[in-house]
Amino acid sequence: MRQSFILAALASELLCGAATAEPMFNRIATFSVPLNLPADRDAMQKTVAEIIAANEAGTLLAYTDGEQKAVGLIDIATPNAPRPAGFVPVGGEATSIVILGDLAFAAVVTSGDNFKEPTGHLATIDLKTRQVVATCELGGQPDSITLSKDKSRIVIAIENERDEKLNKGALPQLPAGNLTLIGVKDGAADCASRQVVDLTGIAAVEPTDPEPEFVDVNQDGLVVVTLQENNHIAIVDVKTGKLVTHFPAGTVDLKEIDKTRDGQIKPSEELKGVAREPDAVRWLDNDRFVTANEGDWKGGSRGFTIFRKDGTVEFDSAATVEHIAMRLGHYPERRSAAKGSEPEGIEVANYGNDRLIFVGLERASLVLVYKDEGPGRPPRYLQALPGGIAPEGLLAIPQRNLFVSASEADLGEKGGARSAVTIYQRGDQAAAYPSIVSSDVEGAPLGWGALSGLAAHPTTPGRLFAVIDNAYSPSRIVEIDASQKPARIAAALTVTKDGKPAAYDLEAIATRPAGGFWLASEGNPEAKDKPTQNILLRASATGAVEEEILLPEDLAKQATRFGFEGVAVTGSGAEETVWLAVQREWKDDPKGKAKILSYKPATKTWGVLHYPLGKPADGAWMGLSELTALGNETFAVIERDNLFGDKAVKTLATFSVKGLTPAPIGSTTIPTVEKAPLRDLTPDLMKLGGYGLDKVEGMALDKAGDLFVVTDNDGVDESSGETQFFAFGKITR
Repeated sequence: MRQSFILAALASELLCGAATAEPMFNRIATFSVPLNLPADRDAMQKTVAEIIAANEAGTLLAYTDGEQKAVGLIDIATPNAPRPAGFVPVGGEATSIVILGDLAFAAVVTSGDNFKEPTGHLATIDLKTRQVVATCELGGQPDSITLSKDKSRIVIAIENERDEKLNKGALPQLPAGNLTLIGVKDGAADCASRQVVDLTGIAAVEPTDPEPEFVDVNQDGLVVVTLQENNHIAIVDVKTGKLVTHFPAGTVDLKEIDKTRDGQIKPSEELKGVAREPDAVRWLDNDRFVTANEGDWKGGSRGFTIFRKDGTVEFDSAATVEHIAMRLGHYPERRSAAKGSEPEGIEVANYGNDRLIFVGLERASLVLVYKDEGPGRPPRYLQALPGGIAPEGLLAIPQRNLFVSASEADLGEKGGARSAVTIYQRGDQAAAYPSIVSSDVEGAPLGWGALSGLAAHPTTPGRLFAVIDNAYSPSRIVEIDASQKPARIAAALTVTKDGKPAAYDLEAIATRPAGGFWLASEGNPEAKDKPTQNILLRASATGAVEEEILLPEDLAKQATRFGFEGVAVTGSGAEETVWLAVQREWKDDPKGKAKILSYKPATKTWGVLHYPLGKPADGAWMGLSELTALGNETFAVIERDNLFGDKAVKTLATFSVKGLTPAPIGSTTIPTVEKAPLRDLTPDLMKLGGYGLDKVEGMALDKAGDLFVVTDNDGVDESSGETQFFAFGKITR
């Protein structure tokens, strides 16, 4: 295979999209899955959207909700304003769904966690009455389902999955799965026609236990079936049920990847002979199909592959998928030792004259879009689509220029984002995402994430610095060129102490008048395993820590786990003052007031002011996330709650310290600053079509007076990985 040519072709376009102007997808709406729960179900219960289908008109979506044992419906007649359209219990865990006319066919597991006696049925749902009107017993536990192109057969992968806790998930674990074919008669499932296609005896890994995973059918009536754990692929004639051919999915040598979970994104390692273990599969045409190589048992090659139907590998993405995730800040470093970004979903569709491939990255929470350039040529990377956490189901609706992703992760019980269905529309506008990317350094992607604080370069407009919090280790300072669109992370400094890389929880940064940086490390004195302190750091221009400044003991003992979140500097020389914003009330603060601390390096003296926080919604909290000097006496802060969506509070406010003298530590009387609104950020976040990010954490005013704001993606840990970088221009106040 022409590996060097393929990689070079992809590398030329991998930062933010295609090199040539052409239609792009942009997110236009996000539907929160809990909105579909009936009134008698607890809205905080786990509810998910996994596999998703649409009616022929592309106006109604149906998704599987295995957690709630139901199928949910969404009205997208107006795609930028999706509405709940129904909730249909199906008597078990729905795993996959297709729609034919006014009927939906859902594959349903009815045996729960009984791996030895798996059962399931095919539920027929009348989309007009929102009721299950028929079922077909399947004799096993189904996974993927599809329709033949002529609508004459329902094709189901009966996986009979293994118990991953039994013998470390080793195969075989019988009974064996199979491919099941059910005829369609007068638009309905003809249960009596059920045909079972035996797939045992063909895979070299474990021939007695095929575990079929995913199916798709081409125009010639050929079914492609992935046998994921067996790293094998079978092709079956849908009309006769005969096995046409089969072959191993093969292995990949991966170079320039990160295979070590160590808090650092370092694409400098390699893995040899990695089994692809494909999950989803879609035909590209009658001769080629594409697989998402998630892995499950022993493999997972972190990419996707285009096969010919004779088993020939036409293209393999190698490490390029991982590299795109790294450049976009979506790389899941904590999964480095497992399967990295884990490509799981695949969708293929023709939009006009363009055949597009959509690759869903489960752990990076991205959907990558490629253009198929035809047989013998590598696909061309176009763009990346952000959405909910862990995209599972991918659905093209080309008749309406729409694309949909369904994200299975629901973190409501942890106070996180809920499961979501995201809707994108293709048009002539440029891709809005990403808004910030990283460059390559010495030929490798500069990995990043968790941007927690911004500061302006002291002399260069459009040049910023940002810190990365303890989602990664050691600590780093990155340099951002904000004059480009998207903004670009051009370089990174490792923070050092005594000449060695150092690890802090950096939440804020300011440039020092004399050169170098002031850094704020947030402490957590309440941590049970390893309590930490809030620390003000004086660092050189190279990131070397020159001094660690601790809080006075009387103040430090009042701290909670919500500590330093912002740092700013005013004055110079003997008049230099460092200002620090504390996120929330400490033990000695009145309710609704957070500390603004002052520190004078010349005299090593501390002072305190209070900032009046807004009242949070019930069950939420309000706090500060950044502090920026607008002059020697005026400051801006990010004030926000911990909620998501259009009802969340994400604001910029200003205050002045003119005429105020910070009180000495321990004073009973502390002056309170008077705040004034500067900008409501919630509308800015909601205009992006997402679920409304919660962590707006960085702000800076550059040398030219332009305002920049950035969100923190938590290092892709229980997060969608999405980072939004805003350039608001000149501010008025």
